[in-house]
Amino acid sequence: MEENSKYKKYAVITGASSGIGREMAKILYKKGYGLILAARREDRLAGLSKELMMSAGNKDSSHIKIIRCDLVEKSDISRLLSLVDSVDVEVFINNAGFGHIGGFLDTDVHLDERMLALNVRAVHILTKEMISRFQEKDRGYLLNVASSAGLMPAGPYMSEYYATKSYVAVLTRSIAAELRAENSDVYAGILAPGPVATEFSRVAGAKHNGGIPPYKCAKIAIDGMFKRKTVIVPGFSVRMGIFFSRFAPAGLISAFLANHQKKKLKAD
Repeated sequence: MEENSKYKKYAVITGASSGIGREMAKILYKKGYGLILAARREDRLAGLSKELMMSAGNKDSSHIKIIRCDLVEKSDISRLLSLVDSVDVEVFINNAGFGHIGGFLDTDVHLDERMLALNVRAVHILTKEMISRFQEKDRGYLLNVASSAGLMPAGPYMSEYYATKSYVAVLTRSIAAELRAENSDVYAGILAPGPVATEFSRVAGAKHNGGIPPYKCAKIAIDGMFKRKTVIVPGFSVRMGIFFSRFAPAGLISAFLANHQKKKLKAD
């Protein structure tokens, strides 16, 4: 992006207050994008905005817009889209989402409903709305953060989470195929990481099992997006695991994942 166009085009990142979303914001800001940062924790968004401006030596904060919203609520989705329509958005990243661990009958159905609303409904609505806007301009990048979980045949003890990320993966790959068939310049892709060292495990109620640094994941994601890769999988071992899972019996993979998830369950 040339200097004279710096901050004129915007990137929108949901779930930008921590982890991968926060690191994506840093990378895109360095690339010269204005930012719309959305999350529930407004104090963290304000801190990130200040950090970005200080890192660039800027005093004008008008090109960094923060919005406190809970995308479980349809009204907050509408508020975010209204802000989107006030600027020229070139990049939209659906990063907000969460998971929880436990047997299907052991998890709280109300928590399930929140997860479905955020991981599926909000992503679906925002994807449809942004692809429509990008199609009108015949340009734009939409990246949906799924998970390597979404590329697996099953996910015992995290069944709801795996199912939501499978939805995101199938939806986005299907949209990408439609865009290619139409020779559209609009991009749609998914980020499908394995474990990343973020707050995810704590929120999910699972034992922390390490993972790649969020900055590394974010960099691979942004690089892959601009290279127009439909499926971006950070990490060689995760890519190999996904590749070989195509040839292994689904029952064998499910048994392996069940054992793996049981190890992450926190003791009462």
